Amino acid sequence: MTSHQHPPEKMMFQLTLRRRGISDQAVLRTMEEVPRELFVDEADRDGAYRDSALPIACGQTISQPFVVAYMTEQLQLQKQHRVLEIGTGSGYQAAVLSRLAGQVLTVERYRKLADTARARLEKLGCHNVEVMLGDGLNLPPNIGPFDRIIVTAAMEQIPENLVERLEVGGILIAPVGPHQGVQTLTRLTRTEAGIERKELVEVRFVPALPGVAREL
Repeated sequence: MTSHQHPPEKMMFQLTLRRRGISDQAVLRTMEEVPRELFVDEADRDGAYRDSALPIACGQTISQPFVVAYMTEQLQLQKQHRVLEIGTGSGYQAAVLSRLAGQVLTVERYRKLADTARARLEKLGCHNVEVMLGDGLNLPPNIGPFDRIIVTAAMEQIPENLVERLEVGGILIAPVGPHQGVQTLTRLTRTEAGIERKELVEVRFVPALPGVAREL
């Protein structure tokens, strides 16, 4: 196999994203360029490009590729944007964001996940990403504002103090609904007149929990 050829699973990965409606060429190119296999556990690498979520450390998951691409597309990212991500996990979503935005701050409550993601992102040259160990539901007041906010864990409702960190013209996307079961991916847009809310698709995410984890 020559260096410019793709293995069949990666070709199917791209085809699946297109078939499911991802049309932003910058997002598709980024999904192709970011090596997903580096963000999953070694035992799951053979399935890294399947369109399914996979388990990672600390009882968390890496979202299925379609959900990552869909949420990224909904953010309508531009190179000058400053992005906040709540829930670093493996660092895969942050790696995707880093190629499309100017700066990314990603917050993780598990030290083990934060440290591992930081090392992966540094190795990949994602130098515009800062990984912070912290409570994504109770951020310090001096963080922000942001052009875009993405939450990668289920929230029963979106905290007002998170919405307040959005610039005018900013977009926030989060899975909203019960911690156990199905959530609705919800997009908020801050306009001069206030907040516009749109419900998008049904998803399943692990719960967004308060505080920094005492262990791990």
